[in-house]
Amino acid sequence: MSVVIYHNPDCGTSRNVLSIIKASGHEPTIVEYLITGWTVTQLLGLFAAANLTPRTALRQTKSPAAELGLLSEDVSDIELLNAMVEHPVLVNRPIVCTPKGVRLCRPSEVVLDLLETWPAGPFLKEDGEVLIDATGRRVG
Repeated sequence: MSVVIYHNPDCGTSRNVLSIIKASGHEPTIVEYLITGWTVTQLLGLFAAANLTPRTALRQTKSPAAELGLLSEDVSDIELLNAMVEHPVLVNRPIVCTPKGVRLCRPSEVVLDLLETWPAGPFLKEDGEVLIDATGRRVG
């Protein structure tokens, strides 16, 4: 199964999602979007596939969204998209693509819906909460 993760290695949630994918037996294509950047067309495709809008995909904390004036409801989708292209950190993460779909995997357990197999338990979330128990069952 092909897996692509749009990843920020400085983000605990993103690192945990990548760890879940790898522990599930997949070697994903890792796109470090802070380095590669985005295009408007790419974002539109990802957002459509994940049932997101530019507004719902906007990272509001630990990003320049507020200082750029992007939190106002009157900012258009195209303005948000253009800002995301100029400042890749504005896109919330991680976004994962598999044959089962595309999702913003926040919280990290969302990635389990996209995988055919899960890692052996126990497996913890980035905050230490149990995600998969010792018997291999999803918790929560």
